[in-house]
Amino acid sequence: MDPSRVGELRGFVEACKKDPSLLSDPNLAFFRDYLESLGADLPAAAFSKAPKQTSSMDDIDEDDEDDLNMRDPTPEPDELDEEIVESDLELEGDIVESDHDDSPQKMGDPSVEVTEESRDASQEAKGNAMEAMSEGKFDEAVEHLTKAILLNPLSAIMYGTRASVFIKMKKPAAAIRDANAALEINPDSAKGYKTRGMAYAMLGKWEEAARDLHAASNIDYDDEIHAVLKKVEPNAHKIVEHRRKYDRLRKEREEKKAERDRLRRRAEAQAAYDKAKKKEQSSSRSSGGASPRGFPGGMPGGFPAGMGGGFPAGMGGGFPGGAMPGGMGGGFPGGAMPGGMGGGFPGGAMPGAGGGPGNVDMGDILNDPDLMSAFGDPEVMAALQDVMSNPANFAKHQANPKVGPIITKMMAKFNGSK
Repeated sequence: MDPSRVGELRGFVEACKKDPSLLSDPNLAFFRDYLESLGADLPAAAFSKAPKQTSSMDDIDEDDEDDLNMRDPTPEPDELDEEIVESDLELEGDIVESDHDDSPQKMGDPSVEVTEESRDASQEAKGNAMEAMSEGKFDEAVEHLTKAILLNPLSAIMYGTRASVFIKMKKPAAAIRDANAALEINPDSAKGYKTRGMAYAMLGKWEEAARDLHAASNIDYDDEIHAVLKKVEPNAHKIVEHRRKYDRLRKEREEKKAERDRLRRRAEAQAAYDKAKKKEQSSSRSSGGASPRGFPGGMPGGFPAGMGGGFPAGMGGGFPGGAMPGGMGGGFPGGAMPGGMGGGFPGGAMPGAGGGPGNVDMGDILNDPDLMSAFGDPEVMAALQDVMSNPANFAKHQANPKVGPIITKMMAKFNGSK
């Protein structure tokens, strides 16, 4: 692998060590999966959306300090971080003051047994209430209806009627309590839905009012419901549209913030990468001796310096199966490969490490584009190193279309053929 790329990878890894949140970039999901497949236990920051903050000045090296000095210590606030302020919603209709603080009205006991006698007495009390209502005596009507409810607590009509009186008295909270009781007894009580819808409208709960009034209209339509709906529906519609508008704006804001944070993390990772690359290049320039193909040690063909022993010395009979004749003499000359690929090609008949065979043209090897290209292939290099560590491993690489031909070509070079 090209040392410059190794340096870039090393720089990226160092940046991730300092800031694991760099791995949270969605584009690096494949890398996180690979690390976990190797058994790595990644920190929570590797999956977090927010970049990790430097905890102390001790964590900042000299180059980081230079970067920090170039930054604005008080960055301008991003408008994406500002709270969305909703505009005022202009609604029509009168709203009454809630009567929630008033003492709740008496409610019937559903466990009481209702007899024919009590039912008749309840109806008589209701008649008195209706008479009082016609005279505008609402308090008196409530008293009569309360008596009727106590006598027959299982009558949804009694609760619905008292709720309608509370509506006339502008007591929406009391009306809602009675309407709820009526609907609990009879879920299809049109009067229950109607009075509760009207009470919600009095409190400015336009959506709830529209919902209940539509339910009442579906059960038992009347002109009064229609008249109230004409006032309620426009407000309910405005509220729904207003909510949709700001829900959409908030969603768009969150998506933009996520994109901004993603780009910021990418920029930080790029900066860390560039910085590491710069350090690596500076280190390479200062160390000197870099080879043309990027491997240290000066070997033009790209083999690393100090690859001791070359192909293992002492391998009896050359490559397995007689692929490289045992009588091939010598090995690479001491200076043929700068950087010291010592030893020689294997073979018990190869005498020592002294110069290569007379018919070996090192320039022919180093100027062969196929060999030079192969030497830059990590897979080929790994196979060569595997064979060098154990000559018997040649057999398992012989069928590899990338590796086998390269080794065969090198053997041909050493045997004197082109």
